[in-house]
Amino acid sequence: MVRPHLRASAEQLASADATVRRTASQGLRVIAVASRPLAPALATAPEAELERELELHGLLCLSDPLREEVREALARCRSAGLRVILVTGDHPDTARAIAEQAGILVAPVAAAAVVTGDELEATGEADLAERLRGGACVFARTTPEQKLKIVSAIKRLGLVVAMTGDGVNDAPALRAADVGIAMGATGTDVAREAAQIVLLDDNFASIVAGVEEGRTVFANIRKFTSYVLASNVPEIVPFLAFVALPVPLGLTVIQILSVDLGTDMVPAIGLGQEPPDGEAMAQPPRGHHGRLLDRGLIVRSYLFLGVIQAVWAMAMFFLVLHLGGWRYGEALAASDPLYRSATGITLASVVFTQVANLVGRRYETRSGLDRGLWRNRLLVLGVALELGFAFAALYWPPLARPLGTGPVAPLLVALAALGAPLLFLLDWARKRRARRRTP
Repeated sequence: MVRPHLRASAEQLASADATVRRTASQGLRVIAVASRPLAPALATAPEAELERELELHGLLCLSDPLREEVREALARCRSAGLRVILVTGDHPDTARAIAEQAGILVAPVAAAAVVTGDELEATGEADLAERLRGGACVFARTTPEQKLKIVSAIKRLGLVVAMTGDGVNDAPALRAADVGIAMGATGTDVAREAAQIVLLDDNFASIVAGVEEGRTVFANIRKFTSYVLASNVPEIVPFLAFVALPVPLGLTVIQILSVDLGTDMVPAIGLGQEPPDGEAMAQPPRGHHGRLLDRGLIVRSYLFLGVIQAVWAMAMFFLVLHLGGWRYGEALAASDPLYRSATGITLASVVFTQVANLVGRRYETRSGLDRGLWRNRLLVLGVALELGFAFAALYWPPLARPLGTGPVAPLLVALAALGAPLLFLLDWARKRRARRRTP
């Protein structure tokens, strides 16, 4: 800006100021070039004393265009529920123009959306928090102290704050934010020491990619956790039935371990390595209170998926016993061929339904079969191992003997396998209903 005490007429100052505003509104940074002769006695004078009676020579306009990927990255932030705020020391018109080009400001733009440093100086933290709640998203002509004030006001709203910076003066704000992000290529050592993350390429799109990667890791942990928890119900129900009722034990300890430490291992690892699929960035932020094991995951795993698996496995267990002539209350020896066949079909039923559970856990809202199943080799290998184990446990003596299982009629195996599409369809219906109820 041209200072009002420059050696120029009011008309010249007004013309220069109009030129500054016009060029700044195009997203350009404007530097005024002025000078004055100095006497030797003024060489050590304060800066305010030197910047007087200057002669304006002209204006320098600097262009720092947005990177091509910034607009797309900001669009992804909006879809992910992330709010981006521009804090800069530039002219308000420059900040507004850049914010409009990037998509931070979307027409029509409210006057309150752009806040200057002078306004910040006169605004308390509580009032600033209200302005942020009201849509303020561009802060221009700010000082390092005001950046810290903005961070505190955002945290006052209960939001998680990630702050970027590169200079020494940015260090307090980087330290105060929940996540401080320093520029690695152009940032100072002080800024990098104050931050939790160093951005090596100084690219905003890399931050968005990091957010997606973090959300994907979190989602993958939830996926394999839900997958593993669901099988706990059909594993414990046979013991509860054995204790409460005069019926044989549906699954033995060695059979349960063969599922937990055998067939579930590779599929769970495969779920943990699912690549980013876009679904994670379509979910709202978790905030400070987001949990890995929330009520929804536990209820879905234990009271929905687990119950379906347990009911189907126990139904197959009692069906085989009934077809073999067993009567309620009759005891069976562990070596009895009928008992071995019944526990074998129970184990196979659990494994079959776990295959459907594996596919369904790939996505929170989609079926799991819609795309990308074959690109995850561990998932494909896990399904193959589960199916191979189920048939080997029934018909391959070297495995069936230590597991205590026995063969059954192929028609019963086919019936047990129907538990997989049953669970998959019920889970898909639940997802569709949840998706319709979610705004």
